[in-house]
Amino acid sequence: MTGKTRRKFIVTTVAVAGGIVGATALQQNASNTATSLPTMPERVLGGTGVKVPIFGLGGAGQTPLSFEGRERDAVAIVEKAIALGIRYFDTAASYGPSEDYLGKVLPSHRPNIFLASKTDKRDRDGAWQELEKTLKRLKTDYLNLWQLHHVSYREELDTIFSPSGAIKALEEAIHQKIVRFAGITGHHDPQIIAEGLRRYPFHTTLIPVNAADKHHPRPFLPVVLPVAKQKNVGVIAMKVPAYGRLFKPGGLQGMQQAMGYSLSQSGVNCCVIAAENVKQLEDNVNVARAFKPLDNQALAAIEQRTATVWEDGTFFRAWT
Repeated sequence: MTGKTRRKFIVTTVAVAGGIVGATALQQNASNTATSLPTMPERVLGGTGVKVPIFGLGGAGQTPLSFEGRERDAVAIVEKAIALGIRYFDTAASYGPSEDYLGKVLPSHRPNIFLASKTDKRDRDGAWQELEKTLKRLKTDYLNLWQLHHVSYREELDTIFSPSGAIKALEEAIHQKIVRFAGITGHHDPQIIAEGLRRYPFHTTLIPVNAADKHHPRPFLPVVLPVAKQKNVGVIAMKVPAYGRLFKPGGLQGMQQAMGYSLSQSGVNCCVIAAENVKQLEDNVNVARAFKPLDNQALAAIEQRTATVWEDGTFFRAWT
């Protein structure tokens, strides 16, 4: 199937009238259920105009959502997330069965949620093929956010922005109202993400934001945040507890410090964190509900606690 034919197929199967949920509609639908859902602080996601909860559920990591044969556990986590008032769900085509599992639960809640996925394809046709599969697995006809996944090298940027690059698929999907917003993600080189934001008006970026990254020779925050602020790009924090490694002896004392640190960074709008089980999800939601911005003294103290564990806490920087 050619790229043109594939795009026609997607468009003809999209119920445009009930498709893209803009800022006003998303917030209105959320307010309609406010009486039955617990409250969580919200922030506007950069220049999108959309308010999202400060905490969203991640679909990767060492969790049931990314492992084959764990559908029952994964569905229980997603159902509990909905019950707890989570409206931001983040996944990717490369996260094992994550999209399939989310597709078991989210369709009936679709008007009330902000659904984000990703593609690691760098060419236009490959990205279109993956988008079609993503929509089928998630059982939806649109994404609120589609992101270019783990962009790590300048050569990747050159391919993405070439005449046959993945950016063309992203632009066409937005034009055809299959995708609402465009994002770029990365956890390898902050300079590459900053360069991506300079080259293209992305709506969001998903980057590592934790206290250990402060000690890395090439930290993300001082490189990416100034560019994101200048261009009003929404910043979504990932690797907040570094897969729990920040909680090892000598590190942070708990999620209150990990999430508190990430969400207290100026310019960071929200975070996505996976959950290994329902209890862990409930605990994380409680932390998010109680969040209050930390002052500079508290942030410095948290950074100090990661000074001896930062290498283990930034292990993901080697991933490409």
